[in-house]
Amino acid sequence: MKAKLHAVAGGVALLTVVCFWISTVGAELTGNAETIAAAKAAILAGMVVLIPAMIVAGGSGFSLGKGWKSPVVQHKKRRMRIVAANGLLVLLPSAYVLAGWAAEGRFAAAFIIVQTLELVAGAANIALLSLNMRDGLALRRKPVRALRAG
Repeated sequence: MKAKLHAVAGGVALLTVVCFWISTVGAELTGNAETIAAAKAAILAGMVVLIPAMIVAGGSGFSLGKGWKSPVVQHKKRRMRIVAANGLLVLLPSAYVLAGWAAEGRFAAAFIIVQTLELVAGAANIALLSLNMRDGLALRRKPVRALRAG
């Protein structure tokens, strides 16, 4: 049951980050200030989905990986540290700042710089979460005894 919860939470987290990234790029491509502001507001509101999904995925993954010596599990743990740092130090503050600036119509150079940083960090998280999903699926296919032995 814990493994299924982990898989669902991880999938929701990945899908949410992908949706945030695509909506940002799509809104920017329109060049419409109202569309960009709406996307930024929606992304900030969407944190109520992403943050719990990340907490559940991280907590269940930590619990599932406890005691495993597999290099695959160790890679997943390292990636999640980067994902969490990206989320807490770059993506969440960026979402908050950009939503505020967009609502005020402030699309100056600072907006573009923070937006670029957010897109790069988001792309990195998408890549890292995708690798973790790939590895998680591979772990499900291997006999548990072999993985615990290392």
